[in-house]
Amino acid sequence: MQLSVIILNYNVRYFLEQCVLSVQNAIESIDGEIIVVDNNSQDDSCEMMKRRFPNVKILQNNENLGFPRGNNIGVAHAQGEYICILNPDTVVAEDTFLKVLAFAKKQTDLGIVGCKLIDGAGNFLPESKRGVPTPFVAFTKITGLYRLFPTSKMFGKYYAQHLNENQTGKVAILVGAFMFMKKDLYLDVGGFDEDCFMYSDDIDLSYSILQKGKSNYYFHETTIIHYKGESTIKDEIYMRRFQEAMQFFYKKHFEVSSLFSFFMKIGIVFFSFIKMFQGQPKIKNQPKDFVLCSSNQALGVKLEGFFQKKVKFHNSKTEKMVISSSFKPGFGTEIIFDNESFSFQKIILSMVTLKGKGFTFKIIPKSTHFLIGSNTNSERGEVIKIQ
Repeated sequence: MQLSVIILNYNVRYFLEQCVLSVQNAIESIDGEIIVVDNNSQDDSCEMMKRRFPNVKILQNNENLGFPRGNNIGVAHAQGEYICILNPDTVVAEDTFLKVLAFAKKQTDLGIVGCKLIDGAGNFLPESKRGVPTPFVAFTKITGLYRLFPTSKMFGKYYAQHLNENQTGKVAILVGAFMFMKKDLYLDVGGFDEDCFMYSDDIDLSYSILQKGKSNYYFHETTIIHYKGESTIKDEIYMRRFQEAMQFFYKKHFEVSSLFSFFMKIGIVFFSFIKMFQGQPKIKNQPKDFVLCSSNQALGVKLEGFFQKKVKFHNSKTEKMVISSSFKPGFGTEIIFDNESFSFQKIILSMVTLKGKGFTFKIIPKSTHFLIGSNTNSERGEVIKIQ
């Protein structure tokens, strides 16, 4: 078997459904499998999986075992030569694995391959590629020097700014939302370190693979959506675990002075608070207008009844591409993509093309009765049931 896709789920039933649907489409022409590991979700994630995706292997844990152990369990059951660790709050394009697999096979020093991640508004997520957070690199992040000097080799290492988002190349650290590698290499380094519950596990795995003399790659030729932070509620527990995770990484890999440790702890607390408050519920502005991209006019009528507002219809039969000159800047306009009519690849392309023009985006995954999306990378995703 070529590929095993490991998806660790915890209480994100609707995001999981969309994710598995996208992965299922993306491995149609690959000898591959999907393994969902559930960390004792209290929603109906497992029931949904058994009902909708009976051929997908699902492993149910009786407690929340954390990100490292949960993924290690999934990999232990994997049959593929290659594995992909994938977050449940992601959407892959139909050609994602074909492209990444072809790229991986060409590398002689293959470590981990990551790809371009965008948020629910189509914006590039800079954590798609990062440098090793040595004490100095971490200092440039905490102080914001990387923002002040974005082209500086000295200050731009945190987000691997030697590459822009549309350049493929070697980087040190890749994000745990999408990590593609050989299964044997994953096992050789011991997988994710189970002493770390979450949040620095991807940094640690990436760094451990570098220590083996392998190279990690950022691959820009495929783009996936990551509804950042959806599977984590950012509360006091999150803050404590984030601090513990950073302390874990530094203790394991670096020797630092007590003075630096003191300032690092202050920085960790500061950014933990920022992340915690970013995750708090915000007042969301309701869309003023809706545009449905679909070939199903009856769906437009249904949405008009649901929203009690006019829904402009963009017919996929008469307009082959979602992007057209008719899509002018639309502050307050929400574009709804019908996955029955448009592939995930075209939806992702449309989001990237229309980003920054005032639109928000939702997707109706194929054979579902809900809309799903996120307007920024600092808020939880939104699910709207329309049945």
